[in-house]
Amino acid sequence: MSDSTMKILRRNVGVSDNQGDDVEDPLTRWLNSQPQAGPQPPTQPRHGLRFAFYGRMSTGEHQDRVTSRHWQRDCASELVAAHGMIVAEYFDVGCSRRRGWRQRPRAAALLAALPDPRRGFDAIVVGEYERAFSANQLQHLAPVLEQHGVQLWLPETDGSVDHHDPTHRALIMMLGAQSKREVQRARFRVVTAMRAQARERGRYLGGRPPYGYRLVDAAPPSERHARPLGPPASAPRTGSGHSRTRAVDVRPTPGWP
Repeated sequence: MSDSTMKILRRNVGVSDNQGDDVEDPLTRWLNSQPQAGPQPPTQPRHGLRFAFYGRMSTGEHQDRVTSRHWQRDCASELVAAHGMIVAEYFDVGCSRRRGWRQRPRAAALLAALPDPRRGFDAIVVGEYERAFSANQLQHLAPVLEQHGVQLWLPETDGSVDHHDPTHRALIMMLGAQSKREVQRARFRVVTAMRAQARERGRYLGGRPPYGYRLVDAAPPSERHARPLGPPASAPRTGSGHSRTRAVDVRPTPGWP
């Protein structure tokens, strides 16, 4: 500190400038006792929690694996960005959400890693509840995670799931019911549409015919709704190249009840 600065400080606190240089006034002692400002050593970054990411896609034929995996992982990474980093990944392809974790290959591998003290992760994070759980699966999984001290992070809870919090328990029950309802609605829509096509358009979508019915060749697409279905013997096979589909003959086979 410069001499002019010291004089100003002494004048403000009522210290005379005529004191000898060998006498240290209280202000000087206080200033000298303060730590000197200087460059601070860089702080070490905190790595936080180590997360294992789990994702899932129902089919490998009708979904793009790269796209599905990326949006799920992006959601998970955004959730844990300020708390840690993802160090492991488990991703199931071609597994319905109705299958329990032990019936999914990668989810089963994740469960098998939990008892290992060198597993390398402290918590599990998913990108969306429906991608990982359905119905009451999480309620059955919670004791296993708690036994091994592994947290579960969900976007729906904006962090770690507290299985002892009544609000979190109610939310998990609601999400499970909603996920199960979504599966049931999709199944109902598909089955109803198949029945309507078979009833109204005579279209059969494959598999064995119902008991008491037989399969016959349908007409080419341009004549399919104009020509009535006949018995198998009357269904000609032509080499015209027209695509033909199988249809259900709604008349029972003769001799069958």
